Amino acid sequence: MRRLFVTAALFAATLAPASASAQGSSDIFLVTLNTAGGTIAVDSVIRVTNRNGYDNQPSFLRDGRTLLYTTIDAAGQADIRRHTLGTRGTSALIVTAPESEYSATQMPTGDRFSVIRVERDSTQRLWSFRLDGTDPRIVLEDVKPVGYHAWVDANRVVVFVLGSPATLQLVDLRGGSPVMIARDVGRALQPVPGRDAVSFVRRDSADTRWIEIYDVATRTVTRLIRPFAENEYHTWLPNGTLTTARGSRLYQFNPATDTDWVAAADLASHGITNASRLAVSADGMWLAVVAAHAAADR
Repeated sequence: MRRLFVTAALFAATLAPASASAQGSSDIFLVTLNTAGGTIAVDSVIRVTNRNGYDNQPSFLRDGRTLLYTTIDAAGQADIRRHTLGTRGTSALIVTAPESEYSATQMPTGDRFSVIRVERDSTQRLWSFRLDGTDPRIVLEDVKPVGYHAWVDANRVVVFVLGSPATLQLVDLRGGSPVMIARDVGRALQPVPGRDAVSFVRRDSADTRWIEIYDVATRTVTRLIRPFAENEYHTWLPNGTLTTARGSRLYQFNPATDTDWVAAADLASHGITNASRLAVSADGMWLAVVAAHAAADR
């Protein structure tokens, strides 16, 4: 099966540098996971960032050693930073002005990563860079404004297109019209391991949110489970377990055996509160957790 590579950016209103301050302060933590017993357990927690500012949108490279994330400075400039696991070392990967970059994710080819870029005239499109942060290129010339994207393979990408309502579309870089997947979708978009599929959040006619799965091969959508009201972000572990966070606690859901979310590890003792975005490494050993900023020692 092909593996889908996913990123999440922000809504248009929150992508603009002028509104960055409205996002609030957030930090990124690295959690080492142990799932041997079937329930998520935490071995250790490392704090990656610790400042009064926006550090968010984590994404792992497939080398198992690198985490990319978005940082916004006091002037509202968004750039991409790189953290090397095991060293606590971080460095700037993309620093541009007046352009801003969000939600870096490695592309299926392995030699580049893609970002949502807010250009000089505020156009919001999908771009790519080499892994060293050089050679910027436009990926989708005519699809805009893009807010989120998920790679299916080297030629196809699922994109969240901002609008009223926002839509989820499948685009083939080789040509042809985009395929409409869903309307009125949320900000969470994730790969489903072992399948050519992505999960996303959509509101139904009763304004109830659901996590749904889009199967790329059959182009069908199935409903899975309702997200928590406080947090629609979720991710999948390699073993097929769906994971989300509520407050300081991690929750899990196995579609094969569970009927609802199951409470797992509590991260409160590690300074994690109001957790939101999650990202998991390819080997399932590391979980990146975004949480509200609170002053603490590294």
